[in-house]
Amino acid sequence: MRIATYNAEWMTALFDDDDQPLYTDDWSQRYDVTKAQQLDALGLVFQSIDADAIVVIEAPDTSRGRRALDALEAFAARYNLRTREAVMGFPNDTQQEIAMLYDPDVLTARHAPMGAPTGSDGRTDAPRFDCVFRIDLDIDATEDRVVFSKPPMELEVETAAGNRFRLIGTHLKSKAPHGARTRDEAMRQSIANRRKQLAQAIWLRQRIDQHLEAGDPLIVLGDLNDGPGLDEYENLFGRSSVEIILGTGQSGKLYDPHAEMALVRPFSASPTTARFFMRHTKRYMQALLDYIMISPDLRPKAQDWRIWHPMDDPECWTNDALCKALLTASDHFPVTLDIDL
Repeated sequence: MRIATYNAEWMTALFDDDDQPLYTDDWSQRYDVTKAQQLDALGLVFQSIDADAIVVIEAPDTSRGRRALDALEAFAARYNLRTREAVMGFPNDTQQEIAMLYDPDVLTARHAPMGAPTGSDGRTDAPRFDCVFRIDLDIDATEDRVVFSKPPMELEVETAAGNRFRLIGTHLKSKAPHGARTRDEAMRQSIANRRKQLAQAIWLRQRIDQHLEAGDPLIVLGDLNDGPGLDEYENLFGRSSVEIILGTGQSGKLYDPHAEMALVRPFSASPTTARFFMRHTKRYMQALLDYIMISPDLRPKAQDWRIWHPMDDPECWTNDALCKALLTASDHFPVTLDIDL
């Protein structure tokens, strides 16, 4: 079975209010790329990775009469994808949903959130992901109230062979200091954003611990917008959110080989899953932001992780059409896991 995660940049802009693809020459949310071009590029990428299930980060919007699942299924029909059914968790108000397209001949999936619902007071022990988490992040004896702008998607998945596992798709908050006008303001905002992201990571890790204690096979995947050594503010808090989510100890540590490489060899070349143009330097920056982490019991079943990077993956590089599609479709590249489930 192949499971994938893919941040399809601002996919919602590619659909009308009837959740149908917009094959027009209007500009998409990607620089110098039309909506038709981005749709066709995404279609080729989805066809090429040929996953049995793909978690779509920045999936189309669910609000004001729009429905992400209808849009994704219309997209799948247009490109004749096996992953023709869609499921998602709690909707959010960012116009970037977390959803999963899957092949119903291979597996079934349902939204299965865990944790107690809360009021505005929140809880300290892994509340439901659309609720409020209380935590003191700055050691001032005052608890902060944290919410997810994009609540992680919690699914219960069953394969055609009758094997069950839990899957959590996540898109953590970006740490970029959007709107900052001075260096000091950017610093304050970056530190505040880092605090919030670490709180979200701690909340997610509490849920992971619940699954591991229950003996649930678990896959955690998506865009974590973070990685070891990604920015200078990490040193203020000691660990990146990726390290918090991975955990420690033989029985409690999740595994992703790309994260492992970055942690073990922080000053050497490491894998990357995203490519951004930095306007102030007029250069591209690459980063490892997208992960597929698995619980210890699944490691013997895991066969191969792959980042579909247009320049680093030889098969992508030598396939001109796929290479161009990967660069046109999104500023992130898919990550896939082949696993015997």
